[in-house]
Amino acid sequence: MTDREQQLLASLPTWPRYGDEERANLVRALDQGQWWRMGGSEVDSFEREFADRHGAPYALAVTNGTHALELALQVLGVGQGDEVIVPAFTFISSSQAAQRLGAVAVPVDVDPVTYCLDPEATKAAITDRTKAIMPVHMAGHFADMDALGKISADTGIPLIQDAAHAHGSEWNGLKAGELGSIAAFSFQNGKLMTAGEGGAVTFPDEASYQEAFLRHSCGRPATDKRYYHQTSGSNFRMNEFSAAVLRAQLGRLDEQIATREQRAPLLASLLAEIPGVVPQGRDERVNVNPHYMQMFRIPGITEENRNALVQRLVERGVPAFIAFRAIYRSDGFWEYAAPKSTVAELAERCPVTEAITADTIWIHHRTLLGSEEQMHAIAGAVAAEVARS
Repeated sequence: MTDREQQLLASLPTWPRYGDEERANLVRALDQGQWWRMGGSEVDSFEREFADRHGAPYALAVTNGTHALELALQVLGVGQGDEVIVPAFTFISSSQAAQRLGAVAVPVDVDPVTYCLDPEATKAAITDRTKAIMPVHMAGHFADMDALGKISADTGIPLIQDAAHAHGSEWNGLKAGELGSIAAFSFQNGKLMTAGEGGAVTFPDEASYQEAFLRHSCGRPATDKRYYHQTSGSNFRMNEFSAAVLRAQLGRLDEQIATREQRAPLLASLLAEIPGVVPQGRDERVNVNPHYMQMFRIPGITEENRNALVQRLVERGVPAFIAFRAIYRSDGFWEYAAPKSTVAELAERCPVTEAITADTIWIHHRTLLGSEEQMHAIAGAVAAEVARS
């Protein structure tokens, strides 16, 4: 690696990005003298702005993305003994949100090009106990919402979009909030917008929003003064400081997406030139991809060698990570409300997920805010380390 390449990798953009806007907003929230949503205005304002940006009639800010999913499932009536179809390849919050409600998470295989929920495998997994289908927009790339939407319409089983990676994404010109289903977002520290932690749920109708509001505030209406709790629930309320930061982060989103939409195709094309490397594909119906991760596969590599390759990239200064483990290959998946299938049976039904678990690498989205020269430096580092594997 040349001195110039070392310099380029050492100077990759950091994350989170922040500045005077976040500082000013935090001071504004502080000076309110009311730091929770029932007394302040930052959460209310953020919810309106986030809903508008994502084409949704309503948005509700919550404590984190996992709670966003759990709340969305609860609003749809998911509970003990129900089944929720989830991708086998996803962060485990997708399944744990269902399992926390006593529902069985049913892992389904993903598409080998986009890494998103496979519609045909989804159809095959539906039973009379299926209460919801949860497509995950992996790395910002929409799942096939046309095919999944048809499955939902034909069966009456609602979709819940896990949009933790998909802030600002568009499918066929439609934003997540315009697709007719609930969508759940995350603002955890690594996400495309962040306040360290946080989440949001968008709703297509007022009734589901109102029920969600009650359940995210211990079942208590905003105007209640008698401690009369109308539903069960928990405290999933976002605080005013997080909302103030997120209002500034939302203001940065479009400019950052525009930059990543320029850099990601360049980096993908450079990676595709490396023998043995296959970048995540893109469905032509995805109008906007915010690129939460730059993902690529190395088919045929062993998991051990993939892991060693990632470590060497990190040592070179590339923020690389191994892909998510198949959810059924973590002990936590089996602790509560697990399916009756064995790991071996699920692995047999999810061959793509099995391969991705072992051969896929992702590079943090902060790199895609860098220069074109830095994209070449990243690809050069990958090429050098792949050649060693």
